[in-house]
Amino acid sequence: IRIFADLKTRLFLQNSSFVFAYLKGIFAEKNPSYIVVDCNGVGYHLEISLTTYTQIKDQESGLLYVHFVVREDQHILYGFADQSERQLFRQLISVSGVGAATARVMLSSLSPAEISQAILNGQVPLLQSIKGIGAKTAQRIVLELQDKISKENGSVNISLPFANNKNKEEALSALVMLGFSKVQSEKILEKLLKDNSELKVEELVKQALKLL
Repeated sequence: IRIFADLKTRLFLQNSSFVFAYLKGIFAEKNPSYIVVDCNGVGYHLEISLTTYTQIKDQESGLLYVHFVVREDQHILYGFADQSERQLFRQLISVSGVGAATARVMLSSLSPAEISQAILNGQVPLLQSIKGIGAKTAQRIVLELQDKISKENGSVNISLPFANNKNKEEALSALVMLGFSKVQSEKILEKLLKDNSELKVEELVKQALKLL
């Protein structure tokens, strides 16, 4: 009986990416790389992209669409400001060699519209310029997703607006949460700020991602 129960649990977890459709509540904590959503007293930690952060950072509460990733050692919730970004995220992770963490870096380096356009136009070098994406992976993304995105007829059209200036610490926190070395990230951020002290947090993160 126990073996059967474990099997049922395993099968449930393997198909649980659609268990959470969305979460709606108070944004108890916001960061360029994650957010904590308070839903009736329960705090849900969601990993987010820079694209989503720029859309919700001025909001005190709201709704985030969710993708649930289950691994042997951890369960991770990814949050998205709209369904089109989540759809692109799911398309990206369907490609061999592109994990959820890599897809999030992609959506933090380029807007969904830019990624979709790059795929449609076969811009392999642009995709390859993103940290963690090699030539073969970039080619595979174009090959496997070009037709799918073309059929959607431009349904992914999120823009990436910028907002108020943030400090180096916030950008550094975002880069560390994305999996980059704190020491290396800090050096790059200091160089970027030395060249332009007025850079906003989103611009800092995006430019740093190109250099890491």
